[in-house]
Amino acid sequence: MAHLDRAHRAPDPSSTRARQDDAAPTPSDEPSSDDQPPTEQPAPQRKSRAGRNLPAAIGVGAGLGGLVVVSLFTLDKWLFLGLVIVAVLVGVWEMVRAVGVQKARPPLVPLLLGAPLMVCLAWFGGAERLPLGLLATLLLVFIWRFADGVANYQRDVTAGALIAVYVPFLGSFAALLAYPADDGSVRVLVTILAVVLSDTGGYATGVFLGKHPMAPSVSPAKSWEGFAGSIVWTGAGSAIALPLLLDDAVWWHGAIFGVAVSIASVLGDLGESLIKRDLGVKDMSNLLPGHGGLMDRLDSVLLALPTAYAVLAFLVPWNPS
Repeated sequence: MAHLDRAHRAPDPSSTRARQDDAAPTPSDEPSSDDQPPTEQPAPQRKSRAGRNLPAAIGVGAGLGGLVVVSLFTLDKWLFLGLVIVAVLVGVWEMVRAVGVQKARPPLVPLLLGAPLMVCLAWFGGAERLPLGLLATLLLVFIWRFADGVANYQRDVTAGALIAVYVPFLGSFAALLAYPADDGSVRVLVTILAVVLSDTGGYATGVFLGKHPMAPSVSPAKSWEGFAGSIVWTGAGSAIALPLLLDDAVWWHGAIFGVAVSIASVLGDLGESLIKRDLGVKDMSNLLPGHGGLMDRLDSVLLALPTAYAVLAFLVPWNPS
């Protein structure tokens, strides 16, 4: 009976644990993470302090700048006229798309019709014809919006009026700078150079010396030191460039021109930042790699164009062809 007693006796817990320990794999038997083949990690893209893809931004910016320069000195500037028209059309589309985030619905068709009208009136008719194009565009926006009824009419036409003035009206000053003056291509070139100097000088100075925010609720990265750097760099660079490129210009003409364009450029940048903050968007679109939308590149240029036109008209009057 002893063997029956052993057969029905409960197993010894210590012996059971021993057998389980013997059957369990040891840590050395388990696969080690060192034995796993390494997985390739994608190389991080180099980004600027603003979170942009820096190589893409530089490449796209250089490409756009080169295209503008080539258009200014080929085909009697007709290619430049085409570029300005395309730019304001894209800008209008981006702005209408952006304000739609806040449920505003400005009529797109009259804005797309009015944009090239303003540019062409500036090109062929001069400064005295440009306001007629703006007036016609605003009237068309007001009338076109009738079809959608009373609800939110004021909101939509106000947004449409803002877009009409901000993009095609200001952008048309590029046409006024370029034509019909004999040196119109150079006038556009020195304006673009001044905007580039302002952006570059402000960025470089702000990175190394920026301590006091200029408008933290609008553009936290901008500093008063960077703003001062923009003015100094642009004033000094334009004081050298204008006498070299424009007849009858002297160094102090260039200095005044550079300071005025730099201030307008920074204010234009802050103005669009304010619009984007109000709308709750980071970029106007994703059209340009590393930049966002075209309007994210034109923000510094749009307010600089009428400023450059006015300062040059006063200091270095043009000679019509």
